[in-house]
Amino acid sequence: MIKYVTFGIAISFISWIVGMICNSMLIQTKYYEKLSNLNFITSKSLNTYIGLNYFKWIVKNTPFRFFNQKIRLQNKKAELTEIRKEMTIAEVSHLIGFIFVTSIALYKGFSDNYLFAILISLVNIPMNLYPALLQQENKRRIDRFRKRIE
Repeated sequence: MIKYVTFGIAISFISWIVGMICNSMLIQTKYYEKLSNLNFITSKSLNTYIGLNYFKWIVKNTPFRFFNQKIRLQNKKAELTEIRKEMTIAEVSHLIGFIFVTSIALYKGFSDNYLFAILISLVNIPMNLYPALLQQENKRRIDRFRKRIE
């Protein structure tokens, strides 16, 4: 069972690279604008219910905070449009990674072992889906702030 979880963690880290590569190709298409405004969960209470606040705390207070320095507010003069763009890149990359790992989990579930697929999926959710949902929430916060300024 430990090897299944280890494989899930490894494939999730690999999926980050796959997501970045696919995103760099996708960013040049006309469909990317539609992808930049995705909102899967718009309800703040549902985000709280699924534990997104706990996930946000983990990202802010562990070494994960050092992963993407481009989406940090360093000072009050930060360009919100640029930060939102970087958040979109991170969000779409994580979504691509989520789909990549989900397809591997489905393959393993049908061909090898359904427990293997479940454990891969349980690792994939916090490694890829939650970061994408967190980016969506942060982009909504930036959009609300920009509307107040205007």
